[in-house]
Amino acid sequence: MANTAGPGSRLSPPGWLARTLDPLKPRPARTPWPAVARASVSMALPLAAGFATGYPAYGALASMGGLSSVISGDSPTSTYRMRVFNIGVPQFFSSVGIALGTVVYGHGWAAVAVVTAVALVSGMISTIGAVSSASGMLLLMNTVVGAGLPMPEPWWAGAVLMGVGGLLVLVLSLLAWPLRSGLPERAAVAGTYRAVADLLDAAALGPDAYATARQHVTQSLNQSYDILLSRRTRDHGRNQDLVRLVGLLNALIPVIEAAPAVQQYAERSARPLPDTVPAAVRTLADAVDRGFTGPLALHLPEPEDPATRALDDALRHAAETLTDDDPGDVDDRLGRPAALRERARRAARTVLCSGASWRYGLRLALCIGLAQTLTSLIEVPRSYWVALAVVFVMKPDFGSVFSRAVLRAVGIAAGLLLAALVLSQVPRGWWDVLAMALLAPLIPALAPRGYGYQNLAVTPVILLMSDVINHQGTHLIAPRLYDTLIGCGIALVAGYLLWPESWRTRIGDKLAATVDNTARYVECAFLDPDAPGVPDRAARARMRRQLYLDLATVRTEFQRALTEPPPMGTRAATWWPLVIAVERIVDATTAARIRMRHGAPWPPPAGAEELALQLEELAETVRGTTSLAPVPDPPVEDDAADGVLTPLRREVHAARAIASPDTTDHPAA
Repeated sequence: MANTAGPGSRLSPPGWLARTLDPLKPRPARTPWPAVARASVSMALPLAAGFATGYPAYGALASMGGLSSVISGDSPTSTYRMRVFNIGVPQFFSSVGIALGTVVYGHGWAAVAVVTAVALVSGMISTIGAVSSASGMLLLMNTVVGAGLPMPEPWWAGAVLMGVGGLLVLVLSLLAWPLRSGLPERAAVAGTYRAVADLLDAAALGPDAYATARQHVTQSLNQSYDILLSRRTRDHGRNQDLVRLVGLLNALIPVIEAAPAVQQYAERSARPLPDTVPAAVRTLADAVDRGFTGPLALHLPEPEDPATRALDDALRHAAETLTDDDPGDVDDRLGRPAALRERARRAARTVLCSGASWRYGLRLALCIGLAQTLTSLIEVPRSYWVALAVVFVMKPDFGSVFSRAVLRAVGIAAGLLLAALVLSQVPRGWWDVLAMALLAPLIPALAPRGYGYQNLAVTPVILLMSDVINHQGTHLIAPRLYDTLIGCGIALVAGYLLWPESWRTRIGDKLAATVDNTARYVECAFLDPDAPGVPDRAARARMRRQLYLDLATVRTEFQRALTEPPPMGTRAATWWPLVIAVERIVDATTAARIRMRHGAPWPPPAGAEELALQLEELAETVRGTTSLAPVPDPPVEDDAADGVLTPLRREVHAARAIASPDTTDHPAA
């Protein structure tokens, strides 16, 4: 096919490189002003105390502890109880790391061995979850810093100073707790209501917009449940406000269930949902946000079909839940969280028995060991910067190693320009405090906009602290750039190119498992609810939400794989139509359930079993173990007894057509 693009297209970068650099476009995000203010105070105040007492280097170390907490745990969306955990636990590991590094400082190859062993432990515990990931990163990062920089005596002084800095961030983040207790929980539930309103708006905007909005709803819903259930594990006895919030979240489930049916109705009739319906959901969201419990006028239109009737019933039920004086005991829909002891056992099993945990730990240890060995054999002015670059590039839950290496190099280069301006123009002394007060807020302001922007913001802050300790000014700029490039190179070679798993996408395996679970969901969705052993409504809701979580994981893996260089990025792109097709199957199943609950006849069991069998065959084809047998095209109209399955049968047929061996550009072919 001839290239019809204009002459300027010859200068366009390859598609995979454009996707890798795409995160340099700032993501839309609200500026977290409270976190901005806390960063300014918590990092400038210790520095000011250091200058006032004549120990500016001690103040810089305390500010470094504040930096660790600002990066790892000071999230404005966390509840106050969770902030204690999110900031305190990583800060503890941060102090342990700086103490370990201080003990081995100047011990040559013994220091290399200790830092490499810490890298193995850090990598393994980083696979447990978000807090453990931050803890593992700070443990390794500060071990590297302690092993590369002389710290004040005695050996525990650096750990105490950094702990004080982190504690200051925690104290500042908890100041409003007595006055605003419960506000983050209400804000989370209200945010989920607003996400559902956006989902209803997207029902008329096409499948792509709807799929994106539904993914946001899934993330918001589960985040809200996590926040409420984590609060419940710490509250002894009945908490009326918490019960009400869980009830309001449960009341939103029928609205989410009705959304796929409404979206199908909008597609069939070409009539968008009236604006008053999403507006009613936002009215409920505002009431939840304010803690309002009075009667609400929703101004809902008259429903026209089973889908809009189900949505109308669900919204009125949510309004009644909001005004209910005593919601009673409510089902949390996700099950009561396991006891702390059981969760600790699960975490230990994840660390010790998981192949992924060991693989990541070994990859990180190899890269850190190479970085430490290289800087031991070759004179490098700031040797710890090489290993620090490896730490940040290899962090497991931040996406592609290749993409992170590129973005870190670009972000550091941009940050060094700002750092050069500050170090060359700002006089040493109290002016450093003012510079820190202005630079530190950039971290929470820019970090939500992308990884490259986070590096841009962190770089001048770190160099300002280094200058306070070492007084080297702009002489720090060039070594920082060289060391970062060396560290990124080590991560790319030893942490990426040498590992075969870096060259194959895991989308197919994850998608096949999701299709298998979809078959189970389809199988149970059309069983008689009164029959023994049939999952109840709450169990089906959990199954469906787990499916959407699985699909969100597939989407995340897809986005990560797209930023990889060929052939992985090219192969990943071909999976996207099938990912969308599976999402539409889940939506069609939910829509059929809504129609059945509002008068449509139940289909014969053989119809649902046939579709489940076709999905199982699809899963095996995605794994590459079988080929799909041809299935006749579904009829345009089925008889009344089987008509509820018609949209679902079409979606299953479309998915099988996408995965057919005749589709030669598909990975499964």
